[in-house]
Amino acid sequence: MSLLQFIIMGYKEQIQPNRIPSHVAIIMDGNGRWAKRQGLARMFGHRQGVETVHNITEVAAELGIQYLTLYAFSTENWNRPKEEVDALMGLLVDTIAKETPTLMKNNIRLQTIGDLSRLPQVTREKFLACIEETNGNTGLTLVIALSYSARWELIQATKQIATAVKEGQMLVEDVNEETINKFLTTRSMPDPDLLIRTSGELRISNFLLWQLAYAELYFTDCLWPEFTNEEFYRAIVDYQHRERRFGKTSEQIR
Repeated sequence: MSLLQFIIMGYKEQIQPNRIPSHVAIIMDGNGRWAKRQGLARMFGHRQGVETVHNITEVAAELGIQYLTLYAFSTENWNRPKEEVDALMGLLVDTIAKETPTLMKNNIRLQTIGDLSRLPQVTREKFLACIEETNGNTGLTLVIALSYSARWELIQATKQIATAVKEGQMLVEDVNEETINKFLTTRSMPDPDLLIRTSGELRISNFLLWQLAYAELYFTDCLWPEFTNEEFYRAIVDYQHRERRFGKTSEQIR
C-alpha cells in the first residue's frame, strides 16, 4: 500500500483486527455545552448523548471489543439542580426500556458499577431487570458507571478489607494488589486498555482511578453528542500506534 493510499483511508480501514483493545472506558462529557451552543436546554444535550451511546455501543460490539464502560452519572452529579437530576433519572428509565431489545438483538450484556442504592426505585428496578434479561448474552459487556466515583469505590473496598481482617478472615500481610482487585466493583472484568474523554477536558474526574493505572489516555475536543463512529475509530487507531510497555523498556517487549 502506498503512503497516499494510507492517508486517504478512513480510520475504520486502518484498524488492525489483531490489536483491538479488550476494554474501552469513556468519559462522556459535553452534553450540556452542546445543547447551549444550539440554544437549547441541557436535557436536549443529554438526549442527543443517548443517541451517541447507542451508536458507539454498536460499533464497539462490531469491532469485537469485550468491555465498554461508560461514565454516565457520578456521585458528584447528585449535587446538580434537582430538576436536571430528576430529568436524567427519567431519561435513564426511558432509555433502558427502549434499548433492551437492541441489546438482546446484538448479544450485548449489561452491567452496572456504582452505588445503585441512591437511585430512585423505578430507575434501579429497570436497570436490574435489564441486567437479568441480558445476563446470558456472550458478546460485548456494556458497563454503565452510575452513581459512581473511584473514591467511593476505594472507600467501600477498604472498609470491606478492614472488616475481613477484623473478623479473622484474612491477615494484614495478605493484603496486596490482587486482594484489592477482588473487592472492587470491576472485579469481574479486565482493567481498561484505553480511556477516551470527550469535550477537550484533560482530567479523569474521579473515574476508575485504580483501574486506569496503565490505560492509554485519549482526549478529543469533540463534545459527546458530536462523537461519531469515525471519531471512535480514530481513537482506536491512535491506541494501536501506542507502545504499551507496562514499566519495561522497548527492547524488552519486542
